[in-house]
Amino acid sequence: MKKKKYVNSGTVTLLSFAVESECTFLDYIKGGTQINFTVAIDFTASNGNPSQSTSLHYMSPYQLNAYALALTAVGEIIQHYDSDKMFPALGFGAKLPPDGRVSHEFPLNGNQENPSCCGIDGILEAYHHSLRTVQLYGPTNFAPVVTHVARNAATVQDGSQYSVLLIITDGVISDMAQTKEAIVNAAKLPMSIIIIGVGQAEFDAMVELDGDDVRISSRGKLAERDIVQFVPFRDYVDRTGNHVLSMARLARDVLAEIPDQLVSYMKAQGIRPRSPPMAPAHSAPESPARTPPASPLHTHI
Repeated sequence: MKKKKYVNSGTVTLLSFAVESECTFLDYIKGGTQINFTVAIDFTASNGNPSQSTSLHYMSPYQLNAYALALTAVGEIIQHYDSDKMFPALGFGAKLPPDGRVSHEFPLNGNQENPSCCGIDGILEAYHHSLRTVQLYGPTNFAPVVTHVARNAATVQDGSQYSVLLIITDGVISDMAQTKEAIVNAAKLPMSIIIIGVGQAEFDAMVELDGDDVRISSRGKLAERDIVQFVPFRDYVDRTGNHVLSMARLARDVLAEIPDQLVSYMKAQGIRPRSPPMAPAHSAPESPARTPPASPLHTHI
């Protein structure tokens, strides 16, 4: 600074620059991306006899059981992101009539060709029907239902659809190696998995599948994305009996990672949100199914 001929201490030349907009979950929803919701329910014998009040599947005439509460809490939010409100509902770990064949991928509505139920009420109705017709058995295998949803997700990978599988289970997983392989394969597809553990069992294996601390791997291959979110239902049982508040908290926490998981898939595939469809002049406004109400999914963007 004391030198009269001082000009500067060097120059930085900017050769090029680019402005990139960060796309959000809502950008994709507004652009028409649909969430395909599938539920899979644990029908293994460790849940207890559904006719007894100690069973996790007990059908009380006065209140919903843990399975129905968890399904309703999550389903009531996520259904707004699916325009047709038709949701495939599967069961696993039961013996089916008439021959007692054990299945880990059976439709709750009994329709092998079309396991979809109409709305959350339709799923609950099919769930209660299955409880009256199948025999709880075992073991607890996740891989078949994960593969089932992955197979459907693989058919549409252009960003117009994203699948979410909700698994509600009571116990220790029996096919850990196969499930890890199925999840690693599914991580490159447009899908996420939510696992809600009900009852008092140890859920260490579920925490491993969650992959928040250590990314899940199978046969030396790492999952491309973290697509699993696990929560134990018992952490959300309000001792005061306020089910509404506690189930709202459950829905918020299990759905918290879905927006980032969807966006991470889209970015990895180089998929940009589509422009929101323009309503023609003098026509009725577009169905609100494409612009869902505020919910836990929105609050975590």
